[in-house]
Amino acid sequence: MADDLSTTCLIAGGGPAGMMCGYLLARAGIDVVVLEKHADFLRDFRGDTVHPSTLQVMHELGLLEDFLKRPHQEITHAGGQIGNVRVNLADFTHLPTRCKFIAFMPQWDFLDFLAEKAKALPNFRLMTEAEATDLLREGSRITGVVARTRDGECRIAAHLTVGADGRHSVLRERSGLVVKNLGAPIDVLWMRLKHRPGDENNAVLGRIEAGQVLVMLYRGDYWQCALVIPKGGYDALRKDGLEAFRKRVAALANRDNAEEIASWDDVKLLAVSVNRLACWHAPGLLFIGDAAHAMSPVGGIGINLAIQDAVAAANSLARSLRRKRVTQSDLARVERRRRFPTWVTQAFQVAVQNRVLGPVLASGTTPRVPGIIKLAQHWTFLQRIPARLIGMGVRPEHVKTRAFTS
Repeated sequence: MADDLSTTCLIAGGGPAGMMCGYLLARAGIDVVVLEKHADFLRDFRGDTVHPSTLQVMHELGLLEDFLKRPHQEITHAGGQIGNVRVNLADFTHLPTRCKFIAFMPQWDFLDFLAEKAKALPNFRLMTEAEATDLLREGSRITGVVARTRDGECRIAAHLTVGADGRHSVLRERSGLVVKNLGAPIDVLWMRLKHRPGDENNAVLGRIEAGQVLVMLYRGDYWQCALVIPKGGYDALRKDGLEAFRKRVAALANRDNAEEIASWDDVKLLAVSVNRLACWHAPGLLFIGDAAHAMSPVGGIGINLAIQDAVAAANSLARSLRRKRVTQSDLARVERRRRFPTWVTQAFQVAVQNRVLGPVLASGTTPRVPGIIKLAQHWTFLQRIPARLIGMGVRPEHVKTRAFTS
């Protein structure tokens, strides 16, 4: 058995939502423990998108200059190809933010950066190889978690427990809160292709061709690629063989081969799900990020939403946590603040899945370029609308907590 602990705020999950929330609350003078079930943040094919709204948060915290010293790519425009027609889809250069671009940075670098800054605070503790496995209760109130650590099982008492343990949240399951599933007709296969001479730089490219969809994200010396497939279609695709798969990817990527895909181990399956909690909280417990609302990869918006949840939670709860008087109405206020952005974003993603991606995959044909996209090629200001939705999201949050000084 490991030693039992106590803290003011226990955050389960060291992803973007958990680490940002932990940093903000510790910065505001609150005792925080963050649990990360892995030994480090190094996982392949985690979302690497850092949106302009997140970069704005870093600016407001005085961290932006140091953050951008880490290796990254900056993307100012997003485009696509429908059949043989090239189109421009989003222009981020007009956003009312400090950084008018999307940054691509390995998520482990982003999380390492936050951890480094947070560990400099006296009231922050990051426990790695520590996973929350159950909730502690006193009557109807959640009073902490049971955690599995490298030293054995322990109980961590907390005035507030924040569930940020992702779309497969153990704490969400243990809480008994109701999950509303919105459905997803697609899955996504992630892989890498080398960046070759003549390839574009500074681009997000999506190609729709003959009932197939491939997204390519520029990552310097390679492309991070996402092949969209019908829900549950991975096993059938594997039966066709690796060589057939390589030819398929190469054709969509406009190259003669995809030899970088040496085996199926180079292909990572993301089983897409879109859902959200009917209620995000219970006495002493709040869920944020994917644990509160699992997002589709459409638009790469999920990380942005998770960060915004964390900022909103810290803004709303810091004062009450400092007094150890967090009430149900405090937690409900966080949910009210973030419920509408979640609803709008998921409605957008579901519409794209059901009305664009699903029909394209089912038809096996190349669709016509939609009229609104044709208009956006001539009236380029229309490209600012998807840029705003993707780059900033609905109701972007700003840091209102102040750095605590003793």
